Amino acid sequence: MIKEGEKVVLVDPRGKRYLVTVQDRDFHTDLGILKLEEIIGKEYGESIKSHKGHEFKILKPRIVDYLDKMKRGPQIVHPKDAALIVAYAGISPGDFIVEAGVGSGALTLFLANIVGSQGKIVSYEIREDFAKLAWENIKWAGFDDRVTIKLKDIYEGIDEENVDHVILDLPQPERVVEHAAKALKPGGFFVAYTPCANQVIRLREKLREFKDVFMKPRTIDVVIFEQEVKKECMRPTTTILAHTGYITFARKI
Repeated sequence: MIKEGEKVVLVDPRGKRYLVTVQDRDFHTDLGILKLEEIIGKEYGESIKSHKGHEFKILKPRIVDYLDKMKRGPQIVHPKDAALIVAYAGISPGDFIVEAGVGSGALTLFLANIVGSQGKIVSYEIREDFAKLAWENIKWAGFDDRVTIKLKDIYEGIDEENVDHVILDLPQPERVVEHAAKALKPGGFFVAYTPCANQVIRLREKLREFKDVFMKPRTIDVVIFEQEVKKECMRPTTTILAHTGYITFARKI
């Protein structure tokens, strides 16, 4: 049963989604006005109607809804890349993560959803405006119980110890390798997201200096080919989500 103050997703007849907080107010759409208090007491999967008679389905929000509707500032790490970070590093509920370059907080939200309420994320950010925006998104998504944002330059060092993963979205990740080597638990992953190949080369050169600390690293690039499915023909769409960033993984031994 849905209560006042909860967030829900409303889906209109066209499939357009709205992420709203259930409260005593009107919500205006181009298909009519919805009285959000009518959602109180309903179950997910039920509907409400606008004053124009259009039916809106009520769904439980998922992380994809928060990522779609969050406030944007700097360029985000795309879900396709965030998903591979989680998969290749084996990120699990209860993990302790240090990340840096929080930006708008998209990757932070994705990771916070995975580690759960028993996990912990400490996010380093040097720009106060980015930290403020990210924190607004984190609180809005309900993950402020497991995330801390620290206004500090991670190039100067990592304060935390016994960390499961160090995840970076920074121009010079090679400057964090030595700090990560000290902070990570054995078996923990160092992960760097970098848009440019020369950044990867610098990082891999630095990792070679720590070959006794980290296993042989791997670098991947994720491309998505969405499919256009019609009765008469199935083919890749003419637009693809291609290169967004290289992801480099190195596991501490």
